[in-house]
Amino acid sequence: MTTRDGRRPEAAAGTGPMPRGTLRVVAVATATSLAAFTAPLATITSTAAGLGAGPAGRTWILSSMAIGLGAFLLSAGTLADDRGRRRVFVAGLGLLVAASVVCAAAPGEVVFVLGRVGQGAGAAAVIAAGLGLISAAFAPGPSRAQASGVWGASVGAGIALGPLVSAGLDVAISWRAVHVVLAVLALATALAALRAVPESRMPEPRGLDLPGTLLFTTAVGCFLAALVEGRLGWGPTSLLLAAVAAVAAVGFVVVERRSRAPMLDLGLLTRPAFLAATVAAAVTGGGIIALLSTMTGFLAALGITPFGSAWLLLAWSGTSVVTALLARRLPAAVIGRHQLAAGLLVVAVGQLLLTGVDPDATWVRFVPGLLVAGVASGVVNAALGREAVASVPPGRAGMGSGANNTARYVGSAVGVGVVSAILGAPRAGSAAEALTQGWNVAALVTAAVTAAGALVVVACRPPSSPRG
Repeated sequence: MTTRDGRRPEAAAGTGPMPRGTLRVVAVATATSLAAFTAPLATITSTAAGLGAGPAGRTWILSSMAIGLGAFLLSAGTLADDRGRRRVFVAGLGLLVAASVVCAAAPGEVVFVLGRVGQGAGAAAVIAAGLGLISAAFAPGPSRAQASGVWGASVGAGIALGPLVSAGLDVAISWRAVHVVLAVLALATALAALRAVPESRMPEPRGLDLPGTLLFTTAVGCFLAALVEGRLGWGPTSLLLAAVAAVAAVGFVVVERRSRAPMLDLGLLTRPAFLAATVAAAVTGGGIIALLSTMTGFLAALGITPFGSAWLLLAWSGTSVVTALLARRLPAAVIGRHQLAAGLLVVAVGQLLLTGVDPDATWVRFVPGLLVAGVASGVVNAALGREAVASVPPGRAGMGSGANNTARYVGSAVGVGVVSAILGAPRAGSAAEALTQGWNVAALVTAAVTAAGALVVVACRPPSSPRG
């Protein structure tokens, strides 16, 4: 049932044909967004050559979409709750279409990077509003847990398909072709959303916190841009960006504390469930995602082609799709915090299995660790989709999704910077020996980050109810 203006009341969430249609559309859109995020990993050499980009340009090509994602996720989620989740979802898909066209036609690296930032902003709206739509369509309990499992699987599917499709199209046509495909997919999904997805929003809009939105977007965007520039050397530009980010972050905290309708209620950070979900998302980004984001370049030094690397990464991302779907069948007694902690600990084990690599290693050496990490990543992704909306007040699902995914992508950006610094550090021996030593250290460090995150999640226990 919908209201006259096409909205679906929050309390009317169910499991009929309309919710299933919403789930299908959101899953396809989420997979498309994540495919856009990972697509350049397999085509960076040909993309950089086609755009005339040097080492600095390559870094920006790989990192620019994360800036759009991180900067706009929370703002998009908050706007979706207030103004309409389907409206923001469709607008995000429209932006993804336009930005993908820009990337496909880009004459040089500057235009391409701007297009990638636009893809990130569009994907941010899709991811944040999409999880909010699922929350509105499915009632809390087993049905929402199952839907969250599908959403988690779509995350893994997008990560898996991006490099494979882009590498295949690069060989068959051009590196530009994948952006055309992304534009077509996003357009088709937007049209499907207008037909199959009902509108939903908070029963009582809070109003747009414009100062908070602008300050948060500036803080995160400048911080992520500073990290990208910092990987090229901490000069005046990166330091200036970091300073602007710090000032904007302080301003954001001050504004939110005084606002009657803050974009992000800072008091949520004192909620154990919200803190656990946020920490789990951050260490997922800073741990396994950061490590595997640099894997294609590392494998190239071992003689493995980008197409071969894309297939190898499927051992992780493809496995996560299967286990995210299976996680829907976990007993209701398995609470989200325990699922997150156990999943993160097993992901750390998988990362440890990726250590001990030598210059003569073949692709077979990486499969066990990737499979173990993939199994656990699917469990974590399914739990994150559910906990992101369960840990915030009713009606704020978009904001919860935005905050959780912001933590994931900011964590990923920080992690990639750390891993890149470890891989590039000077070491004794041949270039191949130095690189593999760096990989082993990076895998160990990211495993430690993941395991530490699991311990923090375990410690985020809700206060005991007083006995009466």
